[in-house]
Amino acid sequence: MIVDVQIAINASRASVWAAITDIENAAKTISGIDDIEIVEKPASGLVGLRWRETRMLFGKPATAEKWITEAVENETYTTKAESDGFVFLCIKRIAETGDGTTLAETHISQPQGMVAKLMSIPMSLFFKGVAKKAVMQDLIDIKAAVEQRGQV
Repeated sequence: MIVDVQIAINASRASVWAAITDIENAAKTISGIDDIEIVEKPASGLVGLRWRETRMLFGKPATAEKWITEAVENETYTTKAESDGFVFLCIKRIAETGDGTTLAETHISQPQGMVAKLMSIPMSLFFKGVAKKAVMQDLIDIKAAVEQRGQV
């Protein structure tokens, strides 16, 4: 299952990058995140940053451990998580436009075995819309935070 969303933000690339890489404070910016616990910090840069992220899913708290696998400053980073026979990748990308910045996010769910492959069929049918709505809300929250900071 692949979910793609993007949003225009009236701010510089550097401002958007600062917001999306402030993982430690993401729960203050993104309404869908209840808690962030940093597990491991790299000596420098983003690659290797590992955290536990708790969100409410279907009325229950769900925690996933995520880590950054690739990063190009002020452009993109990729996170990875593994759970219940799936690998989940999230790619955040920033592009400058004529009047601001576009923040795009792609979520890829990769089943890792026969059971997960069978589970992925109903998941893509029933949960893709829910996932797209949740990711879009994250981007709306980031946009609001970045644009509000720019006006202070």
